[in-house]
Order: sequence, then structure tokens, then C-alpha cells
Amino acid sequence: MNVVRLVIEYDGTSYVGWQRQPNGVSVQQAVEEALARVCGSRHALVSSGRTDAGVHARGMVAHFVVERLLPMTAYREGVNRFLPSDVVVREAVLMPDDFHARYSATAKWYRYSIYRSPIRSPLMCRYSWHVRGKLDTPSMRRAAERFVGRHDFAAFRASGCAARTTVREVFSMAVVEDGELVHVDVRGSGFLRNMVRIIVGTLVEVGLGVRLAEEIDEMLIDCRRVKAGITAPAQGLCLMEVEYD
Repeated sequence: MNVVRLVIEYDGTSYVGWQRQPNGVSVQQAVEEALARVCGSRHALVSSGRTDAGVHARGMVAHFVVERLLPMTAYREGVNRFLPSDVVVREAVLMPDDFHARYSATAKWYRYSIYRSPIRSPLMCRYSWHVRGKLDTPSMRRAAERFVGRHDFAAFRASGCAARTTVREVFSMAVVEDGELVHVDVRGSGFLRNMVRIIVGTLVEVGLGVRLAEEIDEMLIDCRRVKAGITAPAQGLCLMEVEYD
């Protein structure tokens, strides 16, 4: 059997998330249906993780197993012919038999974009969170540093999160100013449901002066969701890259 890895980019605005769900069209469904038209049979995609409704991706990784191998161009250009304009396969590569999109991953990089302006932007609204207040980015950076390392992130997960353990390791976190945008880049071993969005919501509260950077330490110790900040809107989040050895 042959293992093929796909790197997929998508605008998540119109989808219920990556994973197939009964309440709407998912990105996984769109790619699997396009792949079936190329291969002549259905193949289940195994992804590196999930993204929620409205979340975007530049580097979602998924793999599938196929007995009769086609040229890699068929899995990229061929599949792209049948995909909607907001989803595209950027890369298709034949991998070793032991490759697994989820279990072989060593790190993930998420970027959250905040649009800081007194005036809303119709062009930015699909890909950023509009925050009107003045953000104290140095304070946000001091708060971000406190998340780096191995911690119990129980206070930073959604109520429906089914993860068996809430301990995760954040390798790096940066608050980067880019004109009217502020990007929060988070790189870690793995993430709980809504973890990045709750972290960003907390950082924004620090930036607005609602909280102090030093309060992060208490949140990580207390582990109760009510201690952390709000959940940032989905549209500002993008899965940038999944890393492998």
C-alpha cells in the first residue's frame, strides 16, 4: 500500500470545520469527494488535527492510503480541478509506509491575526478579529512569555474538549506588529480545543488593560476556565504549518 501526504490550504469561512459533520459541509468532505473523482473510489483522509468552523489553514496536512498509485500531479492538479475555489491542495508527496499525518507530527504553528483600527475593514473581517481599543503590545508580549513551556492548559480549553490530558508544551509565542495588524504566532507540540483562541482572548484583555500579564501564572495553576479570558473569534485563526522530522 502507498501513503500519500497532502498539504491543503483553505478559507474556512463557509465550512463547519475540517472534520466531516452531519450539520454542514466540511473541508474534509470537499477534498475526499474531489479525490474520489480522480481515483474512481473513495479514500478516507487522516488529518494532522481538526480546525473549527470558520478557522482557516495554509498548511493542513492529511494522508490517505491507496493501492494503485497515480502520478503525484493527479493528487494535486487533478484534485484541484474538482475543488471549490476556497480549498486547494498545495502539495502531494509519496511518503514512507510508517508516516501518519497526526502521530508523526512534531509541532504545529498557528497564527492569530488582530485588526486594530477604530474603523472596521470589510476586506479584513474574514481573516482577523477587529479590536477597536488601543493595544499595549509590550504587555501582551510579557504575558505571552508566560505561556511558553510545559503547562496544564485546562483553563484554556473549550467546555466540550474531550482530550484525556490537558498538559501541553508551547515551544514559542510571539506578538508581532504588522501595520494595523497584530499577529500572535504560537508554536507547540499540540493544542486543546479552542486553546489558541482562548490564549489570544486573554492576551487581548491584557493589551486592553483589563488584566495584568502576571495573572497568567495564576490561570495556569488554577486550571479553571472561568479564570482565563474570552474566546477570540474563529476567523482570525489560521493553521500555518505542521512540522515533521
